[in-house]
Amino acid sequence: MIDFILPKTGEHLVLKEGKLITESGIEVPVIKGIPRFVPQENYASAFGLQWNTFKLTQLDSNNQLNISLTRLERCLGFKLHELKGKTILEVGCGAGRFTELLVKSGAKVHSVDLSVAVEANKENIGNAENYSIAQANVYELPFPDEAFDIVICLGVIQHTPSSEQTIKSLWQKVKPNGFLVIDHYRWRLSYYSTLKPLYRKYLKRLEPSSSKSKVDGLVNFFFPLHWKYKNNKVVWWLIHRISPLIEYIHEFPEMKYEDQLELSRLDSYDSLTDYYKHLKTPGQIRRILNKIGAKNIWVETGGNGVEARGVK
Repeated sequence: MIDFILPKTGEHLVLKEGKLITESGIEVPVIKGIPRFVPQENYASAFGLQWNTFKLTQLDSNNQLNISLTRLERCLGFKLHELKGKTILEVGCGAGRFTELLVKSGAKVHSVDLSVAVEANKENIGNAENYSIAQANVYELPFPDEAFDIVICLGVIQHTPSSEQTIKSLWQKVKPNGFLVIDHYRWRLSYYSTLKPLYRKYLKRLEPSSSKSKVDGLVNFFFPLHWKYKNNKVVWWLIHRISPLIEYIHEFPEMKYEDQLELSRLDSYDSLTDYYKHLKTPGQIRRILNKIGAKNIWVETGGNGVEARGVK
């Protein structure tokens, strides 16, 4: 496993008396067994509430649907067992939907998140020898440059201040001949033809607990309509013009109503309260990867929008 460093100075940190400390005496607090390189509350606080509320919802071990496994292997480009022994940096780990799969693969997994979602992640993953967790900022990651065989960042980049700067920061941690795996919301005109941007403009200004209550109310009202008219194309289209919900009724038809409802609560809250939301075309993602010097670039539409990887 790779030891933590102090991002701004590069000094190595050692655990002493319940804190991480550099030789020069700079301390990093360890709270609930998790190193905290950033304040616990920040612009990602809504995500912290989200993942501690829905800590099991997306885990394959909980829903038994292998949705996360399918997405992760598609983005990697190979089967998970091939990760055994590899050093992995997972940025934006959330509650651990991909973390649990990476840890089970036998990889050496170093997971970070900006929010207190790290607490849900640690609760779900436990104290595996091939796993470490920290609360940290993608722009000041607490690891040496070029330290990881693979850097994975899924479902995150669009929520950071700058997509391009975030990709550059991730790229710094990739070893030569290692690779970066990312995804990003796709730019599409249809997003602006609905009322979702207006809902979000209002909801993201609220405190997380208040916005969650309001999103729950929206889900309670709209989701039964989505379900009832799922086979009526005209009514379905009309509902989606005014409803802000994210749902997967057609994507995962095997999922029960109650599970669909919970997943809609989770992803609707995610979509309507994120502080930053960037949209990129596949071409824009490819150009960013070309600009940082990535080779063997793969870019496809799928999953959250655009999925991509590149070799250093």
